[in-house]
Amino acid sequence: MRSLAFFLLATSFVFAEEKPDMLIVDLSGQKNRHSVIAAGTEQVYQGHPTTTLLMDGKTIFCVWCINHGGAAGPMARSDDGGKTWMRLDDTLPEGFKTHQNCPSIYRMTDSVGKERLWVFSAAKDHRKGPGMPRIMSDDAGKTWKEMPPLGFPCVMTFSSMVRLKDGRYLGLYHKGPRGADKPPLEVLQTLSADGGFTWSEPKVVASVDGKNPCEPFVFRSPDGKELGCLMRENTHKSRSLMMFSHDEGQSWSTPTSTNWGLTGDRHAGVFTADGRMVVAFRDQAINSPTKGHFVAWVGTYHDLKNGKTGQYRVKLLHSNAGGDCGYPGMELLPDGTIVATTYVKYEPGKAKHSVVAVHFDLKTTDAMIKP
Repeated sequence: MRSLAFFLLATSFVFAEEKPDMLIVDLSGQKNRHSVIAAGTEQVYQGHPTTTLLMDGKTIFCVWCINHGGAAGPMARSDDGGKTWMRLDDTLPEGFKTHQNCPSIYRMTDSVGKERLWVFSAAKDHRKGPGMPRIMSDDAGKTWKEMPPLGFPCVMTFSSMVRLKDGRYLGLYHKGPRGADKPPLEVLQTLSADGGFTWSEPKVVASVDGKNPCEPFVFRSPDGKELGCLMRENTHKSRSLMMFSHDEGQSWSTPTSTNWGLTGDRHAGVFTADGRMVVAFRDQAINSPTKGHFVAWVGTYHDLKNGKTGQYRVKLLHSNAGGDCGYPGMELLPDGTIVATTYVKYEPGKAKHSVVAVHFDLKTTDAMIKP
């Protein structure tokens, strides 16, 4: 009897702990906030986008793949902060269509101040390599050329990168054994000192017994003193993972669990002018009422680092597939608008996934939680 009582008490504690009292703001039905970048059809599945914002604060580039983790090839540009989009597929190197699995785009500056756009991808077959093929533009996306692949075995290419204080770039990605998409997964980092042309030999920075860290999102703390990293935990038995570096990525803390509200897949985020953090992802939190949908967590860096709940979550888009969304691009415009871009089964019916951008700001969502 005593054992049963203890079991019930422990179970109730777990369930209570796994579902904190966290407010949810629902924007998913406000279609006036949505921009469909690429509509899915009964034949075409549009998947896994990433974005980058140019220095002008209004030009956004978006890349994605066809089918789930399939071939690269599509690209679009918005000249008005993500409201309208123009396809650029025909301007890209023909070989880009052979690149695979979640291409990601970055704006990088070399040591003499020259800015370039880079799109990194995975190999068509990680067993036959070489890993991480790429294309590059040195004229703000007007023209593109294929560059030699990096040769790093990977499941997906860089899911995030950050510029270090010395001007180098730190890129993070994940892989399984010999680059395969199977456990145990681990997170690796590599460095570029020349604006993306060459990269150091990758090293493992996160490997956790019994868990599968992947899809790292690296960012700098608001005070600039440390780097943080959120990671998907691919067993989906508990929360996501996080780690921190006080020495510009030379070493990282042992990964620990995030708060409940940040549990999800493929995090990406921005810091707003008031210092808050907005992180978007596919919700995977245990007992979450928005599990499987595209959401954003709103809180502070202090909340994140110390495992605190945060302020609230925002349901950005409803997945009519019951999941299979996320992989966001997150851009902050000068007026405070956040442009969160993802792939999602946007409508019920036979049409497959679309690439969709959602526009929102914290003034709006803050007002929605006030009594």
